[in-house]
Amino acid sequence: MTPEPLYPEERRRPGRFWLITIAAVLTLAATVSLGRWQLSRAAQKEALQADIDAQKQKPALAQAEFLALEKASDALHRPVRLRGLWLPTQTVYLDNRQMHGVPGFYVLTPFALEGSEQAVMVQRGWVQRNFVDRTKLGEVETPAGIVEVTGLIEPPPSHLLELGTPASAPAPATAASAPAGAASAPAAEGASSIRQNLDLEAFRAETKLPLRTDVSLQQTGPASEGLQRDWPAPALGLERHYGYAFQWFGLSALVVILYVWFQFITPFRRSRRRARDGRF
Repeated sequence: MTPEPLYPEERRRPGRFWLITIAAVLTLAATVSLGRWQLSRAAQKEALQADIDAQKQKPALAQAEFLALEKASDALHRPVRLRGLWLPTQTVYLDNRQMHGVPGFYVLTPFALEGSEQAVMVQRGWVQRNFVDRTKLGEVETPAGIVEVTGLIEPPPSHLLELGTPASAPAPATAASAPAGAASAPAAEGASSIRQNLDLEAFRAETKLPLRTDVSLQQTGPASEGLQRDWPAPALGLERHYGYAFQWFGLSALVVILYVWFQFITPFRRSRRRARDGRF
């Protein structure tokens, strides 16, 4: 009779070898594909950033060119010069916005365009919050009369996570009734100018202003009027995609290492140990 092998698993080794090999190949194909996909997403984001930078380098649009745009969103991130009147009583303070790591408010004021029946929401800048009294707003100067504003055509203000019901908009007011040079303060209860987010469609309906809702203007230039304008760059998530790609490729390398170790190195070491011990 033929004696039974000392290690019964040797009889099952061919089938187990190919089963593990197929599983390793499938896992390796999946992880490499996911890593390559993350790299392609990063390349797309880099191309988008290049487009944004190219738009910012273009000559500023004049007001007539801005008004003639069928879709202002086609000119996103491009400089523009506009003339008109501030509507300071409709100023909104977006809470929980940071600049250089300091919490504060983004100050937004509607801007009525000269010679037209349109208004555009201008993200004027950032002001630090009062850490003793949250409702005490910083001093913001709002020039009276016709002024010229330079900025970038940007999407409507970004939204943060919001819990509860947002406050309603301030009561409608006209430019003629706005006190010159005054910054808006919180209105009566239920109509606070301090908000977590601002939906331009809802704001237009509540204030009855002829406000454009497809874009806003992000005012540029040095600090002035009590406001800072070191706007953060758009968060495109390039680092996240590269980080995910590194993780997937790292997992691919781990699969290869484990496969070689358990399929070749471990059996080889076991066979040598058996030979040394006199077991064949």
